[in-house]
Amino acid sequence: MADHQAAHEDDEHASHAHHERRTDRACPGCRVCECYRPTRGGTDAERTAHAAHGATDAGEGHDHGGGQDHDGGHDHGAMVDHSDHEAMFRRRFVVSLALAIPVLYYSASLQSWLGFTAVSVPGSEFVAPVFGVLVFAYGGIPFLRMGAVEVRNREPGMMLLISLAITVSFVYSLGVVVSGVGEPFFWELVTLIVIFLLGHWIEMRSVRRASGALDELADLMPDTAERVTEAGETEEVAVADLAAGDLVLVRPGANVPADGVVEEGESKVNEALVTGESAPVEKTPGDEVIGGTTNRSGSLRVRVTATGEETTLSGIMRLVEEAQRSRSRTQVLADRAAGWLFYGALGAAVVTAVAWTVAVGFGLTVVERVVAVLVIACPHALGLAVPLVVAINTSLAARNGMLVRDRIAMEEARNLDIVVFDKTGTLTKGEQGVVDVATTDGWSEDDALRLMAAAEGDSEHMIAAAIREHAAERGLDVPDASGFEALEGRGVRATVEADTALVGGDGGTAEETVYVGGPNLLREMDVDRSEVIESFTEEMGSLGRGVVYLVHGERVVGAVALADVVREESREAVDALHAMGIEVAMLTGDSEAVARAVADDLGIDTYFAEVLPEDKDEKIVELQRAGRLVAMVGDGVNDAPALTRADVGIAIGSGTDVAVESADVVLVENDPRDVVALVRLSKRSYRKMQENLVWAAGYNVFAVPLAAGILAPLGILLSPALGAVLMSASTVIVAVNAQLLRRADIRPQGGALSGRGD
Repeated sequence: MADHQAAHEDDEHASHAHHERRTDRACPGCRVCECYRPTRGGTDAERTAHAAHGATDAGEGHDHGGGQDHDGGHDHGAMVDHSDHEAMFRRRFVVSLALAIPVLYYSASLQSWLGFTAVSVPGSEFVAPVFGVLVFAYGGIPFLRMGAVEVRNREPGMMLLISLAITVSFVYSLGVVVSGVGEPFFWELVTLIVIFLLGHWIEMRSVRRASGALDELADLMPDTAERVTEAGETEEVAVADLAAGDLVLVRPGANVPADGVVEEGESKVNEALVTGESAPVEKTPGDEVIGGTTNRSGSLRVRVTATGEETTLSGIMRLVEEAQRSRSRTQVLADRAAGWLFYGALGAAVVTAVAWTVAVGFGLTVVERVVAVLVIACPHALGLAVPLVVAINTSLAARNGMLVRDRIAMEEARNLDIVVFDKTGTLTKGEQGVVDVATTDGWSEDDALRLMAAAEGDSEHMIAAAIREHAAERGLDVPDASGFEALEGRGVRATVEADTALVGGDGGTAEETVYVGGPNLLREMDVDRSEVIESFTEEMGSLGRGVVYLVHGERVVGAVALADVVREESREAVDALHAMGIEVAMLTGDSEAVARAVADDLGIDTYFAEVLPEDKDEKIVELQRAGRLVAMVGDGVNDAPALTRADVGIAIGSGTDVAVESADVVLVENDPRDVVALVRLSKRSYRKMQENLVWAAGYNVFAVPLAAGILAPLGILLSPALGAVLMSASTVIVAVNAQLLRRADIRPQGGALSGRGD
């Protein structure tokens, strides 16, 4: 039925373009700890730093870079296991706290302040020095090692400041013990170390929770599967042993072990953690299923199509890992600020030491002021400010079906001026659908559709399927048909049960021969169109829509117009983008009439029609030359050049092909509203980064002079221990503020998208 007059489709066969972006491969966890500052290209210094961080807990099971080789081939590579970091700091905190208690108990200063006298036992005078050394050796050594890494990398930061603070305290206190001159600093030393360890424990816990997207995804894949043998029996095998072509049984409540196609059974499958869609998806024979998703009700027999690294889940995990490793412009700024703060703190400590020595002479007061300055100026919160937001951003995006490949592109999304959508398959469904119906006098639309759907019952043509689907959507009772015959190049003929009242009968039913087809059918049958049908044909033709006719009783009694169906989600997406002040444009290879009709229907500001695939990127360049920051939204393959050219390239509807190299962001679901969610997440994430940076750096402006003793004439001095508390408090505030990002509402209101869970 070549003459069904299908609506024009985009002739988009652009070759797949790979655009390579060099990202600084760094682990967010290490960057938080400031033990590892990435340099371009993966140098030996990077690997040394990575190894040194692992050595901070040598002998205690700290596996820094091995990654997880999950069944099915998932490998996290060099991603830090934040649970190991968390356990290490927690363990050292608990032990150091226990060792610090005797030091505090026998501290003369604390006894004086709190009004108690410690029990005197033989050797009690050695309690503080001995336990102080133990705390320094066990609780302080991780900071010293990581500070040494910063020195070797020539990128001094937080760990070096902490190392200097506790080393100055330790050396001075030992000197006092040996010389017997002055007051030792042991209780302040152990307090500093305990507070630092507590702060890092809390920090690592926050980072682990924030960057848990990979762990959640890895946990989706089961360890074993039930493979169906040739004899029809099942055998339990490791998922890693599955191969393409295997048939597996997926019972209710079990996770699908690999990508595949349903061969037998019907069920609903929960795809929430993979696609972001919270509502279970109905699966019947012929439907694709994604490895790692959860079968809800009925049992399914699935023919495996991809395993291991070829699965959708593996592709998603690779993209999430890339996003967590990629560095944003804001992170680069934070890293530089942390470096500047180190030199500023070191300079302030030197000035403080000189000033206080001149004023009161060298002694305990000078050491206290120097240590307080070094402690309070630690860029701890600054090192956490951006990576924690990035980790939460990546996790939140992945859980909502948005896979960020380029961190800078994610930041750019907040400033977009215009979003350009490809039409076919993006704003529209990319398939034919009935968009309008017309009938002659005496015939209702439902009557005409019943007969057309009946006549097309045995046809496999996409136009026939569209007519049947439209009749089903209307809930019509389609009569039986017989004698089906395909008329090549013209249409179909069939005998159906028709209402005789439509042709002047008594209102009963009788078998009638009807024809469904295009203009060639009418010419061959020498059948004229009524004025109503003629007007309908002209109107639909002006919009670039194909028309198919129903012939009954040697006259045209009805007609349907077909076109590429616009997604209802597209309207919500366009409205939401307009509400944010972002212009919307459409790019298509279709005719001017078709493009104008779709643009008018959706309220799109600008459209480009009859654009060849190889010319699409030129339209993006035109917009960029006009000073616009442009996002391109397409299918990731046919639109590769335009996606690469755009400031932000967004591949949509790529749930089974997540490795779209031409896009900055991959949207797993074919839902234009996810573009709105992406922009909103970008805006909110950037705001959180700014808030954290302001807090992390801003408090030093007030705290460092206070620690140096600028208000000493007024009797206000900041002790090193209180400085450590304030520094840790700033870190906790930054962590809590970053966690609030999880509450951000990033979806258009009122749509189906708002039903997805975070």
